[in-house]
This record gives sequence, C-alpha cells and structure tokens, in this order.
Amino acid sequence: MGIKVKIISFFSLIILIVQCAWSTNTNSNFVVTSIAENVYSIISPSIGLPTPENKGWNSNIHFVVTKSGVLLFDTGSSELIGNKIKKAIKSITNQPVRWVVNSHSHADHWLGNAAFADAEIIASSQALETMKKYGQDDVAFYSKVTKGTIGTTHLIYPNLLLNYPQKRTFGGVEVEFIFANNGHSHGDILMWLPEQKIIFGGDVLSSDWMPMITSDGNVLGLINTLNTIIKLNPTIVLTGHGNVTTLKSVIRDANLLSSVWKQVKLDYNNGLKPNKTLLNLRVKLVSKYEPLYKDFETEIDRIVKLMYQFQQKNH
Repeated sequence: MGIKVKIISFFSLIILIVQCAWSTNTNSNFVVTSIAENVYSIISPSIGLPTPENKGWNSNIHFVVTKSGVLLFDTGSSELIGNKIKKAIKSITNQPVRWVVNSHSHADHWLGNAAFADAEIIASSQALETMKKYGQDDVAFYSKVTKGTIGTTHLIYPNLLLNYPQKRTFGGVEVEFIFANNGHSHGDILMWLPEQKIIFGGDVLSSDWMPMITSDGNVLGLINTLNTIIKLNPTIVLTGHGNVTTLKSVIRDANLLSSVWKQVKLDYNNGLKPNKTLLNLRVKLVSKYEPLYKDFETEIDRIVKLMYQFQQKNH
C-alpha cells in the first residue's frame, strides 16, 4: 500500500475531533489547558484530515513542567506546529523543553521534532525504523494536502531509543514507559505518572471516538494493553485525539474490542462472512455502545472487516 493511501486510511479513523472546553491560556489558536499540577494539554480543534485551513494540525500535545525542564509528549505534524507548541509552552513556563517523547511513528505525532532539536527525543526502536522509512513521504504528503501551509519541515529523529518498558525520573517527576504490544502501530509507547495517576496514551487510548485500529496494529496487543491500563486505575487519561477523559473510556474500549474480537473469531472459524457478523454485532452492541462513541455506526463496519483480515492472516 502506498504511503498516501496508508496515511489517508489512518486519518479516516479520526474523522472528527471536538474542541476541548477547558480553555485556560491561549497562544494563537494553541490553547493550553491545565490538567493537573504541572501537567498541561494542547487539544487540537481540528475536525478531520490535514487541510490548508488547519495547516496539518490534528493531534493533541501534552507536557509536564518539572523542576529542571519541560517533558513534552508528541510534537505535532510539522516544524511550524512544533514552533507554535514551543511558543504556547512559554506562556506557561520559562523552562526549556529538555525531553520529548514520540508516542509512535505516525506523522501527526512527530514531524514537529525539528522545533526541539536540542532536546533528548525518546521513542521506541520500532517507531524509529518506521519514521526513517516513511518520514520523507509523510512530509511530502502533508505539504501537498495542506497546499504548502505546513511550511518547511526538517526531519529530526529520536536520539534515545527504548526497547523495553522502563522507569525514569525527569526533573524530580517519576515516569514509567509502557509498551503497547504494537496495539495501534509498531512500537507504540505510553507514559505513566504514578504519583499523579495520569496516563499519556497517544493513539492507543481513545475518548470521543472508536478505538484506532490500523492495518499494522495488533488487536490482542491493544486489548491486553487496555487491560494493563485499567489495572493502573488512572484518574486522568490523555489521548492523541479528542478530549481529556477518564478510566471509563479505557474500560469501554477494552470491553468493546474484546466482544467484537471474540465474535469475529468464532464466526470466522464457523465460516460466516463479515456482513453476517456485522449484522449480529449491530443488534448485540448498538444500544450499549452507540451512545458512547461519536462514530460507532461507521467504524464498527470497518473494525469488523479489519478483524476478519487479521483472522485470515493468522490462518
């Protein structure tokens, strides 16, 4: 599959993103939201694909102000966006951004790295491999669909690679890095603040929209990761797209995916076609889950068909 098709397929998962209503500090259209003591978010108001109007900005940014610098989680989809993030952070603190975490390799979460070239940039080895493979194509695609409004973006890759879950302290703040078993994409990592019980989930966790399953993801890995997060019992859940949310969203997603995966596996082994499974699942799940997601009606169809493809690959 070509890079353009892959990116379009990915962004079709996002569909619409509503604007966060917790606005407290504005810098241009980059609104900094206070989440908890020293923890902030910049929630993208974009409601679709990268366009000339949104200049490619359609993912969330989160950051932690520590005693010795700022820890930034994701950098947006262009150098221009990265610089706007930097400016917005300065409206909160004079501390420099010393550490950056790239949650995964999808373009909208790391192409802003160039604005933080002096920082230590952290990602998984698997994510870096994908970044190097598709990075230049990603920049070209974003430039094309936004008609050049993303400006010039230089590729700055992570310089500290993680290969396994680990703990680290940043400016007195204890952080745990959690691997998502490739749940959303190869090399997803989440960031956990155990003292404040805040989880930074990237695209592994969802709030307003259905779970973001991709063709290169791992459904069972995603379900297992969601169950791991549930055991942590977070009080605040920060996602890559959509509003700030809570543990209820993680439980919702784990239950939904487990139910759909179990039914798809059973029906596939019994020789049923995806359309039959979809009809059965709509009857079984619609009353419970349609009110909980803004895109249940459209995404349940795509998820069932994708899970059938996964079953075919495993047989």
